[in-house]
Amino acid sequence: MKIVKLILAILFGVFLIFGGINHFIKPEMYNPMIPDFLPKLAINYITGVVELILGVVVLIPHYRSKAGLGIAILMCLFLPVHIWDVFRDDPAVGSHSAAMIRLPFQFVLILWAWFISKK
Repeated sequence: MKIVKLILAILFGVFLIFGGINHFIKPEMYNPMIPDFLPKLAINYITGVVELILGVVVLIPHYRSKAGLGIAILMCLFLPVHIWDVFRDDPAVGSHSAAMIRLPFQFVLILWAWFISKK
């Protein structure tokens, strides 16, 4: 079970690092996901930094549990955006079908991070 948790932590870390970098390379990609009443560029860059930090920290064994909890919290914070996307006329992920698939996947990410956080 230890090796499974290690592999899942590494995969999630790499996923977050690439996602965090992508926030800086293609910020326009994330604009549709950020509600108009929020400062889009600031939210995008802050999210990118947080994803980068958590992605790196989850790779450090001593901090893996805390990083996993941080990732779970971050994924919970993203959940309302994915719920909102399902009900939009033009979902940010492309289609209503894609938004409906993406929403349950968010719960998988939350559980994945929670699993990593458990010692």
